Amino acid sequence: MAKAREAREWAREGLRGIGDSLITPFAGVDGDDIDWDAYRALVRYCVGDLQHAMLWLTSGCGEFWALTIAERKQLLEVAVEEARAINPEVVIQACTAALSAKDCLELTRHAQDSGADIVYIQTPMMEVHAGEGVLRFFKYVADRTDIALGMFNSPSGGYVLTPGEAARIYEEIPAVCASKEGAFRPFSSRVLHDLAPGLQIWECDVSVYRAGWLREGIVGPAQLGTVGYLFETPQRRVLTEYWELIWDDKLVEAMDYAKASGLDQFDVDRGPWWTCYPGRPDYFTHWAAGHKYATSLLGLSPGAYPYTRPPQVAEIPDVAKAQMKSAYEKFGLIDS
Repeated sequence: MAKAREAREWAREGLRGIGDSLITPFAGVDGDDIDWDAYRALVRYCVGDLQHAMLWLTSGCGEFWALTIAERKQLLEVAVEEARAINPEVVIQACTAALSAKDCLELTRHAQDSGADIVYIQTPMMEVHAGEGVLRFFKYVADRTDIALGMFNSPSGGYVLTPGEAARIYEEIPAVCASKEGAFRPFSSRVLHDLAPGLQIWECDVSVYRAGWLREGIVGPAQLGTVGYLFETPQRRVLTEYWELIWDDKLVEAMDYAKASGLDQFDVDRGPWWTCYPGRPDYFTHWAAGHKYATSLLGLSPGAYPYTRPPQVAEIPDVAKAQMKSAYEKFGLIDS
């Protein structure tokens, strides 16, 4: 675990590789329980079978808004136990986003005590007074903890920090060392790098990596939170092979590989079902039901109750299931 004063030096070397944002498998009536066997198996699969270097826990894909504080703590503890038994060096990233600063602080302290390496705080989802309000929220947590902090800048939170606002948080809080820029606005990430060149940035618009932004140092060599485990299998490690080409600065080879392997086409074929709910098409969502159905297609358990908790829609439509299944068959990750 990186102490706050060591966070930026640690992040330069410690944050690299594929980071899996885990679903939360549910069980019981209406999904009121957690399917711990399915969760443990997913952790082992990502860290052991796929050999991914990082985990991203209790974040958007994990439905953090639908979990109790106690559940979020236990999910982190179980993941640390399972993952570190396989790979003691795996990087544990915990999202401690919460409506209240006190709940965020409680989760952050727990992550610090439980062996997480870094925690990410999403821009507060209610009543945030622009960058000043986010800065105050971060300061409240940072003043009371001693762990590396990251920003999670996503439109799903309702407010997206400007580059200047994010840079100010970085300038004023030494523990802040990384940012997952989830708004798909590469120009802003480039400006943020100019303002805060030491900040480790993951840009969710992955086209920038083909443009040489890693070579230029604008972005870092770490996927701070993705569903990489839904893009490959231990028998066909397409995503890993692609990113190793990117990290080795073999950009032309990476682009050729992405086309020849079907990775690029898979992004098109699987449709919008992971991030777009048809009833609210203008809103970026972490639609966990889509991720859970994809998990089941790969032979992994999405939980005995394979749906989501409120306020999300429990099931995705049949047309979505058919499109995803067809995409996975065409990609060659599952049999027809």
